[in-house]
Parts: sequence; structure tokens; C-alpha cells
Amino acid sequence: MRPVSTYRVQVRPGFDLAATAELAGYLDALGVTHLYTAPLLTAAPGSEHGYDVVDHARVNPQLGGEDGRRRLVAALRAAGLGLVVDIVPNHVGVAVPAANPAWWDVLRHGRASRYADWFDIDWSRPRILLPVLSDSPDALSDLKVVGDELHYYDKRFPLRPGTAGGSPTEVHDRQHYELVSWRRGNAELNYRRFFAIAELAGLRVEDPAVFDATHREVLRWYAAGELDGIRIDHPDGLRDPAGYLRRLAEAAPDAWLVVEKILEVGEELPDWPVAGTTGYDALREVSGLFIDPAAEAAFTRLDPSDWATLAHQGKREAATQLLAAELTRLSRLVPDLPAAKPDAEEALVEIAVQFPVYRSYLPVGAEHLTQALAAAERSRPDLTATVEALRPRLSHPDDELAVRFQQYTGAVMAKGVEDTAFYRYSRFTAANEVGNDPGHFGVPVADFHAAAAARQARWPSGMTALSTHDTKRSEDVRARLAVLSEVPQEWADAVRRWTARAPLPDVALAHLLWQATVGAWPIERERLHAYAEKAAREASTSTSWADPDPDFERAMHGVVDAVYDDPALHADLSDFVASIRAAGWSNSLGQKLVQLTMPGVPDVYQGTELWDFSLVDPDNRRPVDFAARRDLLARLDDGWQPDVDATGAAKLLVTSRALRLRRQHPELFTGYRQLDAEGPAASHLVAFDRASDGRGGALTVATRLPVGLRRRGGWGDTRLSLPDDLVDVLTGRQFAGGAVALVDLLDPYPVALLAPRRTVS
Repeated sequence: MRPVSTYRVQVRPGFDLAATAELAGYLDALGVTHLYTAPLLTAAPGSEHGYDVVDHARVNPQLGGEDGRRRLVAALRAAGLGLVVDIVPNHVGVAVPAANPAWWDVLRHGRASRYADWFDIDWSRPRILLPVLSDSPDALSDLKVVGDELHYYDKRFPLRPGTAGGSPTEVHDRQHYELVSWRRGNAELNYRRFFAIAELAGLRVEDPAVFDATHREVLRWYAAGELDGIRIDHPDGLRDPAGYLRRLAEAAPDAWLVVEKILEVGEELPDWPVAGTTGYDALREVSGLFIDPAAEAAFTRLDPSDWATLAHQGKREAATQLLAAELTRLSRLVPDLPAAKPDAEEALVEIAVQFPVYRSYLPVGAEHLTQALAAAERSRPDLTATVEALRPRLSHPDDELAVRFQQYTGAVMAKGVEDTAFYRYSRFTAANEVGNDPGHFGVPVADFHAAAAARQARWPSGMTALSTHDTKRSEDVRARLAVLSEVPQEWADAVRRWTARAPLPDVALAHLLWQATVGAWPIERERLHAYAEKAAREASTSTSWADPDPDFERAMHGVVDAVYDDPALHADLSDFVASIRAAGWSNSLGQKLVQLTMPGVPDVYQGTELWDFSLVDPDNRRPVDFAARRDLLARLDDGWQPDVDATGAAKLLVTSRALRLRRQHPELFTGYRQLDAEGPAASHLVAFDRASDGRGGALTVATRLPVGLRRRGGWGDTRLSLPDDLVDVLTGRQFAGGAVALVDLLDPYPVALLAPRRTVS
């Protein structure tokens, strides 16, 4: 059963498989066709996300184990729902070695381990470096030998057979691993990892034996008819993503496969055997519709820093500091270059910094490499000879240097841009999402329609999304922030008042923090403190994870406290949010309806069927009140027509009716044609028809830029031409067709979802 729509649940120890199974009836009533879960295989003890798998042979016992999975499948099938699961082929969790049988065996037996080939270990270093000790020169003195294990406080490691005896330090020196300060990991680590996280070791899934062992359990579910789709996490980390996906598609030929592939603006997904991406490209296109591009200059005055420069700076820091070990391993592959080794490293860094997308998949994407090589030579003409010497090797798909460089550029982009520059560039943070380019300000309506038509033509079954477990801020936060683009002067005045009352030396971080506060308000104090700390440390300008600055962080937390403790500031901020709240709700409803009805398979992230004002993880993994959502949905089904208010029931109405229409009448969603209004306020509308014949399918109508619409006096005599005999599934109102006044069509909601009356009971 192919998905028509999905609902993402963060299955975790606090909300296990049994709790998830209880959602089946609600999800059916909501209108989705498939539950889409976080990873279900055994993860590290206490894992709240599941991406640190330690045992591919078992369902996570912290989630309820195999019995829990079977009960979930039975509950879903009884409700007529399917299942999509998240898998992690790139890496495994090694933070708790004893929990990972394969890693434990490699630590015990070294290269002689039967699992040695599972991991991408550089064995030119005689021992596996494990950066787990404190930064004290005497840290090794805290080791203890306990039975056949070496202990460092609560961390345990296996002993190489026959090496017991002597002091703990002497025993340590006989092992296949070397315990060192945590600070040495980024520069010296000798196994591939996930980005810069030493606790996640890269897998050699390109080895058929490793693929079989790590996919056997998931493929068993598929073969039993208990799994309909697979979401593949982080394919960019793999040595050969295309080869991996071909192997997976052959093993699960009828499964719906989507890849967590982040496409830069204008980048095309390679021709892989998948349904599409997980939807960050759609997120950019939809959210951008509700941003007023006319405000770009005003926001640039608030943060005049250059995005491209900040992105390059972040990438350079990632390439040379966080990923120094990977750079060293790359440079060792070019000993034959006529230039000195430092020049080779500098050239590799410069090419990676200039790379315009996450990575290439040679020969696919060779044009991106060509672009990066040319940009590197322009930026560093002194390295031209070295860049030219590297060109043929970096261009050859089978060259080990090219293979590893492709993995490197993806990590450089992720760490340098997503996790650094996004927190430094605060011009307009609604655009600071993966797949977006903060240097762009909004998405013109014509560009959205072109992208939607292209998606319908090439990737009609790819996922679309507005919120995920990885978004920097939820869809409703972004929708409210989009309103700021319509009130740039009011926003600038407010920021100046607030920063004068609660100053922070880091001006860019202050602007980012004020946007987060307004976007998520009202937000609990502890949540805002946690966000401020994460944002500041990710930015790594005034403080950092490695070296926190207590004085700066004290001042930063003082600003957060002032939001709650300074009565004048609290009132001013609350009043400002109140002035834009209704427009934010309008944007939320508009972007939700567009995402749910545009080409693609829409995903609803847990809880976002009501207003959800979450910030970056772990904030977006907070518990969801499903009981409240069930009650509101029951009221809607009893005929309640809710106001657009703080309950969020209007969003639940839009979500449930759009999902139900797609499930019940997929024939209404088989094409794409833009619809254009006529009249003075036509620019405030986005509308399209999903019929395959270009007329008479499901029609989406949504308001954009609601503040400007209000200021111009409303819709006036702006009209939209409609086919005959339609009904708005949100309100039940009927329209005979022809040129319909938008003031009548968009009442009482700023959106409408129209379908032929014959299809609506």
C-alpha cells in the first residue's frame, strides 16, 4: 500500500510502541494513510531519538521490543493504515561500547575482529583512538581494571584477550584502542563518523555483507507485508549512495523509498530508484510564498552581514577544525602532488568551502565540482597549480580521493552552514532552514507554481513537509515570523527598544534570539533559556560547546530572564506578538493547506495539526497532547465550525479535511495547474487546480501577505474563476462556478479547499 499521506511520530522511550499503537484510531480519523516512525531498531541506552542504533538485529527493547512492534502493526492494519519507518544506514552508536556488539568486538580483537570490515577505520594508526577522557593530563590515572574490562568512571571497554595484569595504565597500553582527551577527537580520530560526532561511527554499508546484516530485520518486516515504506537517513554520508539505493530498491522492490537528501536552491535530485526526498525543498517553496520580498532591504539594514561570507567562514571552520581528522585522511591520499602537503590541504579546504551543494555523486554532479574548482582558483590564485593537480583525481568516480572528498563536502556543508552559519546570520531567521538559502528573501508565486509543476512531472510521490524533527523552528513559528516581512519598520523599532532595555554584546545573536522569542511566544522560560544556550554555542562566536564563556552566557541568560522579569519589556513584547498573531495564523493555515494539497505525499509532523510553536530539537520532541486533539477532532466531526483562534482548531479542520479528501478521492490530485485571480488584490492569492485534465480537480485557495491585504482594504472586487458546482470541504459552502468574489469565497477562513460536489458527501 503506497502512502497518500504520512504522520510522523517520534517513537521514544517516553512514548513507546504501545503508546504509538493507541494512536491508530486517531490517525485514521485524521485522514492519513500511513504512520511514519522514528527508527525502531535498538538504539543506545536512553536514546531519545533512535538515530544511534547499536543492534540491527532487534527492535529496541526500550520501545517495547518485537512484541511492541507486532502490536503496532496489528493496530495499524485494523485501522486500515500502513507503516513507514526511518532507517540509519550511515552510522551506529558507539557512545556505550558494551551496547553495540559489533563495536565491542572490534575494540576487543582489533583488525582480527569479524566485524573489523563493518567500520571505516584507518588502520594506518595502530590503535583506534577513542576521545572519551577529560582534558586532564592525569586522566589515565583514573582507569580501573574490572574483570576483563577497562573502566573510566561509568565508561566500559573490553580487554584484548591475554592483556590483563599490571597497572591500569599498562593494561590500557596493550589494547587495540587508545583512550585520549575528548579534545583530540576532531583532529586525530581514525574512524569515519557522522559529521563531527565521535559517538556515531560510520558503517561500510557498501559491503554486501554489512548491508545484509544491518538490513536483514527491516527487510524481514517488508517481506512479511508489515512495512510499506522506508525513509533513508543521511544518504550523503555513504560512500556510494546510488549503489546503496539500488541495492535497497532491489531488496524491497515495491516499498516507498524516500531519502533525507537536502537539495540546494535549483539543485536536482539524482535519478535514484526512490520516490523522492523527505521534503525540505517543498518546505522552502511553501514557506517562502508567505514572505514579502519587498522587505529585504529593511531586514538587511538590521543585519548587514553577507550571507555568502558567513557561510564560507562557517564551512572553513568546519573543514579545518571540526573535521580536521577527515582532512588529514584526505591529504594522505595525495602524496604524489608536486606541491607541499600544506598546499594540498589548503586546496582541498578551499574547494570544499566553494562547493555549491552538499556533494556530488560522480559522474552525477560533476558540474558542481567544476564550479567549485573554478571558484577555488579565483579565491586563492596562489593555489591554482595545486587545484589543477587535484582536478583529475577529484573528478574520477573510482579514485579514493574523489570518493572520500564527496563524503567530506557534505559534512562541511552540514556543520558549517546548518549548525554554524544559520546561527550567525540573523537577518531573517524564517529562511534559516536546511534546503533554503537565507540569501534569498521569499519565493515569488510564479516560482512556486513552476516548482510544483516540476514536482508533479518528475517526483509526484516524493514527501513534502513543513516541520520535521530536524527543522530549526516549527512551521507555525516560521509562519508568524513571515508576518515580520510585512511590518519591517515596526519590527525594527521593536528590536531597538528591546535591545536598549536588555542589551547583549553579540548583536547578531540578540536579533536571532528576539526573533525566536516572538516566533514562539508565549514560551516557557526554561525552553527559551535552553534555546538561547544552544543557539549561542552553535554559532561559536561569543561562546561555544567546547569552550563556554561563562560571562557571556550569564549576560545572555540575563536577557532571557528580562523578558519575563522586566514588566515593561514583557508587556511590550506581548503586545507586539498580539499585533501580528492573527496574521501568523492566516499564514499557518495557508501554508498548511498548500503543503497538504500540492504535488507529493504530505507529511504531518507530530502535533502540528494544531498550532505548534516549537524551536530546534530537543524542543520539537516535547510530548504531544493527543487526547486534546482527539476531542477537538470529534467536535469538528459533530459539525463545529471553529473560529481562527488560540485553540488551533481551525488548523485541525484544514489538516483533517485536506487529508481525508486526498485519501478518499486521489483522482482529484493527479495534475497541477496554477489559478490566477483578477483584481486589485490578486497578488495576495495563491491557488491551483490538481486535476489531471487541468480543470475540475481539488482546488486550493490561500491568502498570502495578510497584513498588506488588510491595509489595502481587503479583497475588494478581486475574483477567481472557478469550475461549476463546487463545494468548500472546510465549510460545506457551495459555489456555482464562474468568477467568484474572493471576499465571499474566503469567508470565514483565509483558505478554501474546493472539490466537485459529486465527490463530497
